[in-house]
Amino acid sequence: MAATRFWATCPSSSTVCFLFVIFAVSTVFHCHRRLALVPAPWAYAGHVVLFPRHLPRGGVFTINAKGRLGNQMGEYATLYALAKMNGRAAFIPPQMHSTLAPIFRITLPVLHDATARSVPWQNYHLNDWMEEQYRHIPGEYVRLTGYPCSWTFYHHLRAEILQEFTLHAHVREKAQNFLRGLRVNGSRPSTYVGVHVRRGDYVRVMPTMWKGVLADRGYLQQALDWFRARHHSPLFVITSDDMAWCRRNINSSHRDVVFAGSGQQGSPARDFALLTQCNHTVITVGTFGIWAAYLAGGSTVYLANFTLPGSRFRMIFKPQAAFLPEWVGIAANLGQARESHP
Repeated sequence: MAATRFWATCPSSSTVCFLFVIFAVSTVFHCHRRLALVPAPWAYAGHVVLFPRHLPRGGVFTINAKGRLGNQMGEYATLYALAKMNGRAAFIPPQMHSTLAPIFRITLPVLHDATARSVPWQNYHLNDWMEEQYRHIPGEYVRLTGYPCSWTFYHHLRAEILQEFTLHAHVREKAQNFLRGLRVNGSRPSTYVGVHVRRGDYVRVMPTMWKGVLADRGYLQQALDWFRARHHSPLFVITSDDMAWCRRNINSSHRDVVFAGSGQQGSPARDFALLTQCNHTVITVGTFGIWAAYLAGGSTVYLANFTLPGSRFRMIFKPQAAFLPEWVGIAANLGQARESHP
């Protein structure tokens, strides 16, 4: 009787199968939701340190992740170079890995936020150029701060820095496929010149805070003509955070100018990849353009002397430390700045 009652109350096999399916689907769903919450850095290969005891002995360097792509590239390269110079291990925060890893094949390990909070960091502020004192930075756990983006920190390691900022194959191929489809007067060009026009918040900040100007149509005309005089039928690939302004102010009557993509503001990764795959570069202001030119190699024309002599910008920015000596500077027209700050 007991056995009979057991089998009578036991659920049927179809019910068990149904419940198992529900359990499996629920488990997969919740696992997917959990994985979706994992920060973006773990979508790309990278060693992640989860516990302080896993940090190497002998000292550790890290750096604040501030700003956007160009700033964080400068911070990464500076951390890489100064840690090596001081004989320390270097770790980057997850935020930096999230910004750089989807584009570049970077190798520095990631310091989990929970680990970073448990470490007794000593903050060490950097100027935007290399100084002799940075060769011997004291402290066991050092967190570098500031907005360093100068070749004077890392140019002696250029080959290694270029390796760190190697584009992922799919990013590079997408940019190259776009360039391969471009024509100048029906023919495929032999010389590509990437042009980056930075405006954005600088439209407001440069004249009001820094007593300076942005690149105008006169500078861009001179820069493009500089390459036209030196290369046969070059093609200029325009990228910008204000493509509408570029369409109004860049002369395309030579039929050798292409406004990248749809002509609208593109993703930083796409624009950056296009610039680095060109042979030469024209830049205006900002670290994004500086890094694109550094990685592209070739000739670079940049906007020079874009602030008035009394600008506070010159206290935190040294042109000779930002632009490589072989790059060609074309002086900005400061007329508008002088009118605003007589």
